Amino acid sequence: MRGFLAVVVLGLSVAGCGSGGGDEAISFERDYWGHRPGPKGFTTVILDAGHGGKDSGAVSRTTGAKEKELALDTAQRIRKKLGGKVKVVMMRGGDSFVDLDDRVDQASKKDGAILLSIHYNAGPSHLRGPETYWWRVDSYGLATRCQQALEKAVPRPHDSRGQVRRRLRLTRNPNIPSVLLEFGYLSNPSEARLCNDPGYRDKLASAIAGAILDQQRLGDPPGKLPKPINKPPSRPTDPPGS
Repeated sequence: MRGFLAVVVLGLSVAGCGSGGGDEAISFERDYWGHRPGPKGFTTVILDAGHGGKDSGAVSRTTGAKEKELALDTAQRIRKKLGGKVKVVMMRGGDSFVDLDDRVDQASKKDGAILLSIHYNAGPSHLRGPETYWWRVDSYGLATRCQQALEKAVPRPHDSRGQVRRRLRLTRNPNIPSVLLEFGYLSNPSEARLCNDPGYRDKLASAIAGAILDQQRLGDPPGKLPKPINKPPSRPTDPPGS
């Protein structure tokens, strides 16, 4: 495993080191564990619009909107908002199905890149609000910036679980910094109507584009990084929430 010894040494101290965009945060090499500060000065953003093709994702009972369509639209808006300030790679550019493990493999081939997987949520009808999932230590700063940006853009920022550390295939398995964003609950009638509004999605896309560019320019926000956790890659057979 390339760079394994260096990663282990860094993993012993990363939980206690300060972040905030120092030169030590700059790393363009792919890394299996991600036990290091988050990226600064990265060159590529991979936007992964969730679901697609035969997989519609969540479907709103209120508006009939499909997650796969809202996710692709939001990813395209983020790409436009980034305005050529960083290279953008779209995991899918249309209504096509891409297997989760294929998404991981494609992302993991990139150096100097970060991955954002774009989704809309579903659950009990009372739940609402954006959520940001992350696992790797080098993804924590990006996740923090994304969640804070979304909370400033939504009308009721504190109704959801916020920032969640979860070992998912698109947060644990890529060997680059990666987060999964849930922009809102399509199962909540009020939020479903909001998410179906192109102007609202444009506002959310602006928030995330700003968070990406802040991370690129500054690195991690100030504060301690979380403790490393060594767990194997996520598999579809894993128990829920593991």
